[in-house]
Amino acid sequence: MRIQRLSSIIWLWLVMSFLPMFMAESVRAEVKQNSPTVITKIKSLSEIERPATNVSGLFSQSSTPQATPIREVVQVRAVKANPTNIGVEVILQTSKGEQLQVTNRSTGNSFIADIPNAQLRLPSGEAFTFRSEKPLAGITEIIVNNFDANTIRVTVIGEGSSPTVELFDSDEGLIFGLTTAASTAQQPPTQQTPEQEQPANQTPPEQPSASSDEPIELVVTGEQDGYRVPDASTATKTDTLIRDIPASIQVIPQQVLKDQQITQVREAVSNVSGITPGSAGSQTTFGENFIFRGFADSFASGGSTFVNGFRRYNALSHSLDVANIEQLEVLKGPASVLYGQGEPGGILNIVTKQPLSTPYYAVEGTIGNFDFYRPTLDLSGPLNTDKTIRYRLNMAYENSGSFVDFVKTEQAFIAPVISFDLGKNTTLVLEGEYINTSKVEYLGIPAVGSLLPNPLGRVPRSRFIDDPDFKLERDFVALGYRLQHKFSDNWSIRNAFTAELEDYNETFDYSLGLRADDNRTVDRGARFDQAKSRSYFLQTDVIGKIQTGIVKQDLLFGLELGRTNYIRQTFDPTPTFPAIDLFNPNYDRPSIQFDTKTSDTEFPQNLIGVYAQDLISIGDKLKILLGGRFDFVEASFEDTVPGISRDQEDTAFSPRIGIVYQPIQPVSLYASYSRSFQPSSASAINADNTPFEPTKGESFEVGVKSEFFDARLSATLAAYQITKQNIVVDDPDPANQGFSLQIGEQRSRGIELDVAGEILPGWKIIASYAYIDPEITEDTRPEYKGNEPSNVARNSASLWTTYEIQTGNYKGLGFGGGLFFVGDRQGDLENTFTLPSYVRTDAAIYYRRDNWRVGLNIKNLFDVYYFESADSIDSVYPAAPFTVLGTVSVQF
Repeated sequence: MRIQRLSSIIWLWLVMSFLPMFMAESVRAEVKQNSPTVITKIKSLSEIERPATNVSGLFSQSSTPQATPIREVVQVRAVKANPTNIGVEVILQTSKGEQLQVTNRSTGNSFIADIPNAQLRLPSGEAFTFRSEKPLAGITEIIVNNFDANTIRVTVIGEGSSPTVELFDSDEGLIFGLTTAASTAQQPPTQQTPEQEQPANQTPPEQPSASSDEPIELVVTGEQDGYRVPDASTATKTDTLIRDIPASIQVIPQQVLKDQQITQVREAVSNVSGITPGSAGSQTTFGENFIFRGFADSFASGGSTFVNGFRRYNALSHSLDVANIEQLEVLKGPASVLYGQGEPGGILNIVTKQPLSTPYYAVEGTIGNFDFYRPTLDLSGPLNTDKTIRYRLNMAYENSGSFVDFVKTEQAFIAPVISFDLGKNTTLVLEGEYINTSKVEYLGIPAVGSLLPNPLGRVPRSRFIDDPDFKLERDFVALGYRLQHKFSDNWSIRNAFTAELEDYNETFDYSLGLRADDNRTVDRGARFDQAKSRSYFLQTDVIGKIQTGIVKQDLLFGLELGRTNYIRQTFDPTPTFPAIDLFNPNYDRPSIQFDTKTSDTEFPQNLIGVYAQDLISIGDKLKILLGGRFDFVEASFEDTVPGISRDQEDTAFSPRIGIVYQPIQPVSLYASYSRSFQPSSASAINADNTPFEPTKGESFEVGVKSEFFDARLSATLAAYQITKQNIVVDDPDPANQGFSLQIGEQRSRGIELDVAGEILPGWKIIASYAYIDPEITEDTRPEYKGNEPSNVARNSASLWTTYEIQTGNYKGLGFGGGLFFVGDRQGDLENTFTLPSYVRTDAAIYYRRDNWRVGLNIKNLFDVYYFESADSIDSVYPAAPFTVLGTVSVQF
């Protein structure tokens, strides 16, 4: 059959894509760093030949408009520092020794230099920050960071006065020579010699400096130092400045995860506008299902969570671990142009930690109430002397109770990564992930008696009406590789593969409703599920750059092949599962056997996606993004119990067009149009036995992005309208029970605001606001038409801010606080009840000293009783009460 032929094509393409990559020349590649590392014994500046070079232009910017062609942004690949007999020298290394322009000023005790048209970029393309504390007497700190999208800032903070700084050119890049009165006073007097007069426009050659015996110890960090992230790869599959993309993209960096002590991905998304966790609560076995701009994740699309650009199919039903997360990137609006099938509201892409070229070891332990404890381990470094083989290993173990009686979670996690430099221009990364989860099931409590009145009283949020002997046991393995080769500075190819294998056994019960005659008896059913999921994906991207005059093009051509298969058997119990008293539960029950097979299903799917993208830059101010993807999907459904078997084929084209206009450097105005598609499930069928068309989404969006406080703070304001059509709904005709119709439609329009960055040194903020107007505009069921989808608040907002003392005896002491508001939400599609609004308050205090950090986080500070979400009127999910987490971490 076609599925088997397509599977053969997939594996043939895998072999053909993998082998040519190893034919590249074998020369050592550049070193990659993206996390805190300690560097010692840095090469002395005296070993660098420094010709006498004119540097008068370093302190000025051209006052005339930029000429043709557009000047490329210079990439500073590394920052080094060398001790000298009179101070310290900081070298900004560029890949080809390009000249950098500088504008500088002194403010109080600080020297500040801005380098326009430049960015700190590791050879891997990732941004990094350089920081050195007290490198010599008289200097408190040296910081080199990406100040904004196109500017590097060098800040040198003196203790009593501004330090003296001289600039030099070298074949390596730009050199800052730093001295202070304190460091100069410590040097013995030297014999004065006549000095040769130099032309005013030249820098006198400096004598090689004698290095001190003790090397300076510097900390170089590749992770984002604050809350503002200037670029992301999710929207274009290339590392692109967010201000240049005609879409709303929000990044949650690792610093936010640390400051808020995030232990679940669903907690982190509360910092972003327009995205909320789905219908299942945080205490359930259901995992990272989200609602983007009013559109919920669905099993038909495989979910909207990605890991390093690959869809994590099982994330919809089971949790991820945060131990190896570098940052979270949220792309709002349809993403089918690059990622294929999916809901039109958006996607979440998880970027994981990668190997480092110098040794790094971090240990962290967290404990909290409800018997929570979680140790983590993060190890990285080279495996050979020339650092061409590097590794990273993240491990975590979590054991926790819950505010809900009997609910307990135990999870073990390990994620090894190894990278190989196969040559100067070729890198291979092998990575894996293993998660073992054991958890007691929890499926909520009835709305009547919790958020709705019950004549018998109120049910405590700790109430458990499930069976304490029912558990989920799950094993998950992910294996993959990423292979990248640079043909030149302008062209490269990237090939990546991932395989995900999951097996789980799950015994659970579910509510059949609260009896209206007594308001206390909950009828229940039970089921045993045995399932396994297999998914395999291969992606190949060709990336190129072309420049013609003032027109620059960033090109992407890609092919994705995939196969997924979900096999599941379900069993009902004998005898019938007993009811339970809501107000006085008795967990004793007669022995039952799950011996009645109710389904034996298989859902295989194969897909091919071909896509292309062109980001066109015309001068400095105008950018046009064009893209399109064609998908072919072949799926089948088989259930051997009733003897049902169906096949389905779908094709779709998903375009995207956007425009960005930047009237001044800090401001970007954008508009975009895009479409999404989602294949109809092969398990759904029309009464006339005809297949359904794919469900399609259409989005219009406009927005503005801007930077404030000298580009330390960024903001995005967006307005959108998304329409999802061809939704499959139940056929209301009694003669067609079990059949469906394809006439449903949902529309969502809204406004969003996201802010992130630093207001003052040490004062960080991330905030959001969203207004969503969702509506079911077409449905065969009259009671649904005009309703709002469940669990979508019209208004929501968040504010999290921290301040860390920068100087003095209390330097390193920080405080944080947050407010999280969610408005009223409908509890079901019938809109029969409402989840009330709430405001949750969080707080934090921490202290950093050398390589130690101690922190205390309080969540739900005022112990507000609120509800996270609802499945139905029979199943709503209270949120956790007052929660305390204490953390101690050390890194070497």
